[in-house]
Amino acid sequence: MSEIDRAESHADTDNAITRRYEALARAGDITPDTHQRAVVRRLDRLSEAVTRRQLARKSSALGWLFARGKPVSAIRGVYLSGAVGRGKTMLLDLFFNAAQTPQKRRVHFNAFMADIHDRIGRHRALARSGKPVGDDPIPPVAKAVAAESWLLCFDEFSVTDIADAMILSRLFTALFAEGVVLVATSNVPPDDLYKDGLNRSLFTPFLAVLARHVDAVSLDGPVDYRLTRGRLDPHWLTPADRDADAAMDVAWAELGPESAGELKVKGRTVVLPRLAGRAARFTFAELCEQPHGARDYLALAGRIDTLFLDHVPVMDNTLRNAAKRFILLVDTLYDRRIALRASAAAEPDGLCRLTSGTEKFEFARTASRLNEMRSEGWDKAVGDASGR
Repeated sequence: MSEIDRAESHADTDNAITRRYEALARAGDITPDTHQRAVVRRLDRLSEAVTRRQLARKSSALGWLFARGKPVSAIRGVYLSGAVGRGKTMLLDLFFNAAQTPQKRRVHFNAFMADIHDRIGRHRALARSGKPVGDDPIPPVAKAVAAESWLLCFDEFSVTDIADAMILSRLFTALFAEGVVLVATSNVPPDDLYKDGLNRSLFTPFLAVLARHVDAVSLDGPVDYRLTRGRLDPHWLTPADRDADAAMDVAWAELGPESAGELKVKGRTVVLPRLAGRAARFTFAELCEQPHGARDYLALAGRIDTLFLDHVPVMDNTLRNAAKRFILLVDTLYDRRIALRASAAAEPDGLCRLTSGTEKFEFARTASRLNEMRSEGWDKAVGDASGR
């Protein structure tokens, strides 16, 4: 019997996630939803299994010492998919906060893969220098990640980068062998990951690995809750005309003296043309039409609390690469709880005129997140995170 089966049959289950979910519902912070409640029950069972493993590890320090290297009992994780705005990230956060282990990590998938590529790069540098680390970086990288955090929680599991796609099968085979438990959210079910991607046949073995270690759970409620988060504020200005420029300038001037700065990202310099305290200001062209990537946006989010973004255009097929960067940017801002002030050619739901490709599908998530990020509820979330 696996640990998750034992957890399900355990009469004295903690139900910590259910209790927190119902408390939020009673307080009016969320709207109770039968689809969400079903997922909450599944996450409670997983949380209990996590607690059991952690208690087993702590039950005897000496016993644990002698048990090192033995196989770890499998815990099936959860891959939670569904349409945008259904509460997947909220449920992931409830689970993560309830998980009773210090060896846990909650991270956006893009940030996790950037870290993995950094670790692989460092391993290869050691190998080139003559250090006896072996030629294959995947096993030691997986072992190190698992030693730090055997519970991994990913928000927005979305594979668009071929460099990520090509290593996922071997990486996660090694991680699961080390006892890692995965909980992830995504807008698409597992079989649709990297759909129509380059050399997808080399990626599909990962889907079999994933199916052996996680349960695919669908959250199919009919309501996009990001559209019900309260009154929209004037942080998103349309159209991006002189009046919008003037309003952006007034709000920017209130932040204090302006300066410039830079970020060092993997040996490159990312220029920050306009700074005011922990706020930065860019045009869309500067931030999304230049060759920036996920690492750049992660570094920027670590430097600021507020982003002013001027002249966001409607994106058609001629701006596909810029649209891809904009999706990455918004995901990063959302994950890091960064306030956004923008002038744009259209409302979020009208920004995408792509006619094909994964970016067209992913933009639905982007528009939903932008709508949430201009609500009163988002201002509260940013305020709560300002102590980071």
